[in-house]
Amino acid sequence: MISDTPGVISQFGVRILTMDDRHIGVGAGVIIIKGNQTLLTKRKGSHGEGTYGSLGGHVEFGETPTDAVRREAMEELGVTLKNINFVSCTNMVKYGKHYVDITFFAEIETGEPTIMEPGRIESVGWYKLTNLPSPLFEPVRIALDAYKNKTSYFEVQ
Repeated sequence: MISDTPGVISQFGVRILTMDDRHIGVGAGVIIIKGNQTLLTKRKGSHGEGTYGSLGGHVEFGETPTDAVRREAMEELGVTLKNINFVSCTNMVKYGKHYVDITFFAEIETGEPTIMEPGRIESVGWYKLTNLPSPLFEPVRIALDAYKNKTSYFEVQ
């Protein structure tokens, strides 16, 4: 049974909160840099499917954005991170979603990038910063521009 309250499904007397179209998410992403290359994944099964992105996801309740990127790096590619540094914050309404996205740069501390979530990642590879694949996931494109132009806040609609 579905309730009349947006974002709530009620079944067997239990209310289950769901995300609706008016939900604003907080995302945290990390762009891995090694020399003149960056590690990118081809996204699948989520918004921005078919684009090349970095690692990241939702910031969970009680979690810091840097804890979120550490967790996502381990969950998605089985790597730990070091030298995590803030790059940009973006208020983005795109791909049918509204997110405040916080992006960092980091280096791999341990592990070899291995697809751990094949339902969400189609491929992973190192790409020269001067020859990136297309299309880029918008938050990654913005973060790379932020680094290049020394800007840290963006609004995208």
